[in-house]
Amino acid sequence: MRTRGFRDATCYVRRAVLGLALAPLVVGMARADAAAASAPPQADDRFVFLTDPNKGQVVKVGSLAIGGPQVQVYPVRPDGTVRNETPLNLVILARFDPTDLSEETQAQAAEGVVAYSAICTHQACPVNMWSKERDAFVCSCHGSVYNPRNGAEVMAGPAPRPLPSLGLKIADGTVVVASGFSGRVGGTQK
Repeated sequence: MRTRGFRDATCYVRRAVLGLALAPLVVGMARADAAAASAPPQADDRFVFLTDPNKGQVVKVGSLAIGGPQVQVYPVRPDGTVRNETPLNLVILARFDPTDLSEETQAQAAEGVVAYSAICTHQACPVNMWSKERDAFVCSCHGSVYNPRNGAEVMAGPAPRPLPSLGLKIADGTVVVASGFSGRVGGTQK
C-alpha cells in the first residue's frame, strides 16, 4: 500500500507539473482567440447574422432581399471565430440591383451586395434603422441618413463623413470579405 501511495503522489506531482507547463500555452491560446475576435474584418472572413431568425447562420447572397433593408452581421474567420469582441466590427449588409449602384460602390460590392460599418460616424451609435421613403440607412441616435447605393454618403443629419465600406466577393453563394474597411470606423474623435 505504501508503494501505491507513493506512485499516486508521484502521479499527482507529474500532472501538476504538466498543468503548470501547459498553462502559458492555454493562456496564450485564449489571448490569441480574444485578439482574433477583436481584430477588424479580414480578407476571406464570412459574415453571420446578429439577430433572429437567422442568428449565427452564415450569410448567403440569396438570404438578402433586393432593395433593402439592411441586416446586421459580424464577420467570422474561416476557422469559425466570430469577430464580435468589439462593437466596431458590427457590419450592415444590403443587396441592390447592381445597376442602381454608383461606380465607386460597384467596385466594393459583389453581385449587388454592399457592406458598411454599422457604426455612425457622428457619435458611434448603431446604424440600425431603414428609411423606406429614402431607401437609406438611418442612425437610431441622431438621425443621420446614409445612401447605401452611393458609398454610404451622408444624405442628412450630423454625421461628418460616409460610413466606411468593406470590399466584397462571393464564394459558393456566401458573402465574403475581399478587403478591409475603406476608412476609420467610429464616431468623430474629440
